[in-house]
Amino acid sequence: MDHERIAVLAHEKFPDRAKTALGVMRYGDQEVCGVLDRDRAGDRVTDHVPDIADAPIVESFADAHAAADGDLDALYIGIAPIGGGFDESWRSDVEAAIEAGCDVVSGLHYFLNEDEGLAALADEHGVDLVDVRKPDDDLTVASGASGDVEADVVCTVGTDCSVGKMTASLEIVAAARERGIDAAFVPTGQTGIMIAGWGNPIDRVVSDFAAGAVEEMLVEAGDDHDLLVVEGQGSIVHPAYSAVTCGILHGSMADGLVLCHAAGREVVHGYESFDLPPLADYVDLYEDLAAPVHETSVVAGALNTKDVADDAAAADAVADFGDEVEVPAADPVRDGADRIVDGIVDAGLGS
Repeated sequence: MDHERIAVLAHEKFPDRAKTALGVMRYGDQEVCGVLDRDRAGDRVTDHVPDIADAPIVESFADAHAAADGDLDALYIGIAPIGGGFDESWRSDVEAAIEAGCDVVSGLHYFLNEDEGLAALADEHGVDLVDVRKPDDDLTVASGASGDVEADVVCTVGTDCSVGKMTASLEIVAAARERGIDAAFVPTGQTGIMIAGWGNPIDRVVSDFAAGAVEEMLVEAGDDHDLLVVEGQGSIVHPAYSAVTCGILHGSMADGLVLCHAAGREVVHGYESFDLPPLADYVDLYEDLAAPVHETSVVAGALNTKDVADDAAAADAVADFGDEVEVPAADPVRDGADRIVDGIVDAGLGS
């Protein structure tokens, strides 16, 4: 995916429920020229998210195209709803993008290439529909080859879904590189793949092949870097997504784990009848589950404090989190990831 100027679709969800949009805007190399959100049309991005590049929020693709003086390469679907479905109210914007000669990049479970109308329109206009959640056809089972890569491997793991594992992974890579460590990000979800331009969407891979899909990426990148940071998914206690988490944990054969949590989260997001275990329990859960395949340990913690308004209260929350899991901890967005990298380096990783 080589797109320089893009518009991002986030209808009725920007910014709080548009994780994909925010990820691409914060970490991608693309220039975002407009955000589609009917509810916020007329606002600016920085009215809602002050620390990323500004762009107009508009009602339709046609408005975004006009605001960009007709110079757009692609429309990115910036929403990943539970279930990954396609909202029919988006169709007119997707069709308008295709007719304007733009590729459309989607991380949905609904594949645009299997939508006969959109596929025919894309073929007519000579543009690509990019379904980043469609796995390669040649994936297979793991062989244990991740244990043989030259790079040290760190995997972010979570107390729940939507706690910031992708963000922590990207911030760790950036902080490690600042320190002179040759680090690389290994994307396993649709947003990470949109940002990095490569990767395997593990939540869409046949379960037997999940560990193998992670292994394939590590084998591809493992001899070119000193540290690989594998983006985790879900949580080992999640009633729906635990299989994805286990596949990544075993497929990565990680040398160290970074435990990610959202401050104040006490129940599973979207499954509120399920309580989260005590934080310290996660250390044993992840280390014990990993051990039969590849012994590892939790070396640092990442706490998402975006819902904590006060810096002092956030600092206290990070300190309490670090004390509970007994590792160096930080909010990688609020504080930077240096303290997390300290934990990784202190464990002898990344050299």
